Amino acid sequence: MAEEFVKDKFERPIISLRITITNRCNENCIYCHHDGMISSKDEMTPDEIYKICKIAKKLGVKKIRLSGGDPLVRKDIVEIVEKIGSLNFKDISLTTNGVLLEKYAKDLKEAGLSRVNVSLDTLNRDTYKFVTNMDYLNEAKAGILKAVEVGLYPVKINMVIMKDINEHEIKDMFNFCKDNNMVLQLIELIESENCDDDKFSAEYHYTLDKVEERLADIADDVKERKFMQGRRKYYINGGEIEVVKPMDNSKFCANCTRLRVTPDGKIKPCLLRNDNLVELISYIRNNESDEKLEEIFLKGIDKREPFNTD
Repeated sequence: MAEEFVKDKFERPIISLRITITNRCNENCIYCHHDGMISSKDEMTPDEIYKICKIAKKLGVKKIRLSGGDPLVRKDIVEIVEKIGSLNFKDISLTTNGVLLEKYAKDLKEAGLSRVNVSLDTLNRDTYKFVTNMDYLNEAKAGILKAVEVGLYPVKINMVIMKDINEHEIKDMFNFCKDNNMVLQLIELIESENCDDDKFSAEYHYTLDKVEERLADIADDVKERKFMQGRRKYYINGGEIEVVKPMDNSKFCANCTRLRVTPDGKIKPCLLRNDNLVELISYIRNNESDEKLEEIFLKGIDKREPFNTD
């Protein structure tokens, strides 16, 4: 295993690999940009995902995150995690809406999953139905609490803040997280080249600047996460809040340490671009050597460049 991280030409180390294992989801959130992915019905097998992670491990990647869509709609999700878990990464995490988490949490923990991020924008049932176009709030909350129970720590709640929808619920969500030993992540609504309706962001965008000023005023302690886009963590009365503002913060790009893989097996060097993807899965299916696959990974890393520089 590499002793040091591989770095791109901008001297950014590649610490983590985010694999979107499906575009399928059991909800239809109004702001979803599908993790910056082009829509595809193709999905990789557990063995193919394992192979990708094995090569990433050789190149020094320490962390794996599985995302979607919603990864839990895949019936082989426990097998996928188990195979990745056999490679002994420092951290294996998963992003989900939580709807199926109660069913899978215990098995995922035993398979090697370290922790989960759960997308939950509201504790109000009507608002939840408006945002997700589904009525699964109770299932999502049950899944979240199950994740805490089995030790998928820390459970992080991703709350996208939207004007006139849920910006007034931050305090309630913070208390819910604090009471259940979870971390709250406030996420500023962003635009993506894959959004079907750019007007949505313009109508519902809510800047977190003033929220962050308020948090700084009342926080017992504040820490900055250098290798997580410079985002700040605010510790308040035993609770914890992180603020995520990627589009308005050039530190997001300057400190980006993540490489991505699409559901159909392409390396995606940048969250915000789809014009520089690097084909990978066909080489795996043609049983190319590990050396060849490493070469392709390095090609993907070489295509990385900051999207925002100002």
